[in-house]
Amino acid sequence: MSKTYQQIARFLTQNPNEVAVHSVNAIAQRCGTHASSFVRFAQALGYSGFKDLQLLFQKRLETAAPGFEARIRALEDELVNRDDPTDFGFLRELVVKDIAALQSLLDDVDPAQLSYAADLLSEANTVYLVGQLRSAPVAEFLRYMLTMIGKRCVMLDPSGGLATHMSKTMTKQDVLVAVSFRYYATEVVSIVHEAREKEIKTVAISDSTLSPLAKSADAFFAVPEHRHTFSRSIAAPSCVAQAIVLATAARLQSGSAHPEIPIVTQV
Repeated sequence: MSKTYQQIARFLTQNPNEVAVHSVNAIAQRCGTHASSFVRFAQALGYSGFKDLQLLFQKRLETAAPGFEARIRALEDELVNRDDPTDFGFLRELVVKDIAALQSLLDDVDPAQLSYAADLLSEANTVYLVGQLRSAPVAEFLRYMLTMIGKRCVMLDPSGGLATHMSKTMTKQDVLVAVSFRYYATEVVSIVHEAREKEIKTVAISDSTLSPLAKSADAFFAVPEHRHTFSRSIAAPSCVAQAIVLATAARLQSGSAHPEIPIVTQV
């Protein structure tokens, strides 16, 4: 796809409820492109026009759970102060969006994918981890938790330019866990694609089903970002990461219904 069509595709997949209820002009304005581009995009997919494509999103909305934007508005109403100009307003806005994003996980995460990811990690000889730029904290969090439950793991550290070379030591008995969001780190994408070619199982956490990680992952978790701003939070992907490790811990700790990650003073 052209860059414009890629931009439109990302907006459609990450904002399906807005696409269902707004006019093409309003949607185009939110997306930052021209309405005519949306019409041509729909026609390129075989639809007569944008309204024909929009029907799919409207049918989905008839049975869908409340969307991200609706949750934000409801939470803002509960917290009263919707336009807080103070420094504390930054915290309030982040908290509101994170609560809505975390609630969305219950609708968006496939339970079967979560179970499959935990099976892969628990059975793996070694878990390799990779995440760069804004994704790095999530990968580091995974390393900490996996180490605490006694699972052997290796961080593919980009320092010294060794990440891709370290990844070549992976075998079919290992599992790769990759975390990447827009704009996707080239090295991470390359490592994931190479793992697929070597038939190494991969668990990926990203921001969209259009992510370059999606086509190579065996277990994939899309955590959409609904605002492309400086203050993009990692609360939701970190929650997904922790859920995967807890499910893995339950398998490693003799099927415990209450798996634990011991704190440092307990180790």
